[in-house]
Amino acid sequence: MRFLFVLLASLCVGPVHAALNIFSTVPEWAALAQEIGGERVKTFAATTALQDPHHIDARPSLIARARNADLLLATGAELEVGWLPVILRESGNARIQPGQPGYFEATAFVRMLEIPGRLDRADGDVHAQGNPHIQTDPRNYLAVGEALAARLAQIDPGNAAAYRAGYERFAGAWRERIKQWELQTASLKGVPVVSQHKGWAYLYDWLGLREVATLEPKPGIEPSVAHLARVREQTMASKPRMVIRAAYNSARPAEWFAQTSGIPAVVLPFTVGGPAAENLTALFDTTVQRLLKATQ
Repeated sequence: MRFLFVLLASLCVGPVHAALNIFSTVPEWAALAQEIGGERVKTFAATTALQDPHHIDARPSLIARARNADLLLATGAELEVGWLPVILRESGNARIQPGQPGYFEATAFVRMLEIPGRLDRADGDVHAQGNPHIQTDPRNYLAVGEALAARLAQIDPGNAAAYRAGYERFAGAWRERIKQWELQTASLKGVPVVSQHKGWAYLYDWLGLREVATLEPKPGIEPSVAHLARVREQTMASKPRMVIRAAYNSARPAEWFAQTSGIPAVVLPFTVGGPAAENLTALFDTTVQRLLKATQ
């Protein structure tokens, strides 16, 4: 009788839908998917804020994660070109291959900056489709989030209304935060800065910061002390207020430049999981606070 009761009870309960497995190449899109999908999604990020997302190993553990994914979130614009194709191929997962609904590139939905006029690998890590680091401008999360909610609804139509509602909740709160950050940073417009790596085009476009030099001689190439000294001399007339690096960058170039030029070195989290950036809101709270502190 007890078995019969349990069987009848189970038949009365609606079907249980497992959460969508989402494989994200970088932490910011995993965080965005979680904001939109809530308990209906289970997210995993292949990289951390302390790793260079251009260069990681296609480890067996990542391939295993991709094998079970319902949706793969990539930045695109060749950011992951050195490792993601291997993971896609070795996973054997037809759902997440390019061209399928389970494959999503964030850069397809935003205005790209720094599209090169020529392509030559001798120039370093040059991306044909433009600078891929779109996550440094909070405005981009609105366009990417809207497209992501639509894709989640396509893959999981039974929860389509919930994904749309999740995006609307996120977008409403996010727009208010953007207004607050822009009010806080009005004084940064036109401020000259030096970058360690060409990773901040979208941040500078948003806040109006003016990049006067980069420490790397070519994108992705570690600068020598002699090169750093030349950059310092070349930028003296511009009077930069800070030198900016991402949390994953080597500290040596920015610290040398800061110590010898007398301007502060600013370490920005770059993505979720960086210093004092446990979520998307904290990512930009911390970025704004550190930039403002450097100009005081």
